[in-house]
Amino acid sequence: QVQLVESGGGLVQAGGSLRLSCAASGIKSRIYIMAWYRQAPGKQRELVATITSGGTTNYGDSVKGRFTISRDNGKNTVYLQMNSLKPEDTAVYYCNVLDVQGTASWGQGTQVTVSS
Repeated sequence: QVQLVESGGGLVQAGGSLRLSCAASGIKSRIYIMAWYRQAPGKQRELVATITSGGTTNYGDSVKGRFTISRDNGKNTVYLQMNSLKPEDTAVYYCNVLDVQGTASWGQGTQVTVSS
């Protein structure tokens, strides 16, 4: 079965940094896109960043210039480096994998809390 395990969340002060990791296993088809989403209390889940198997990246407007997504294809792992964190970045962050057949898989999420 597909498993996505996120790690690296925690509590950090505004202006600080965190790096999230997501390790994927059990993927049967070739991965097309890996992504990070987040959901804050009372708000919709929003797209944070995506990266293709070829390394092309895209970012949501709210994190552009502060966050960097990267991947290690050999390890089937995607990372999210988060710098200059703001209280409004507080959310549960979810890893998402889309394979070439269009099947999406989700991790359980990791909590990021940014204090002011």
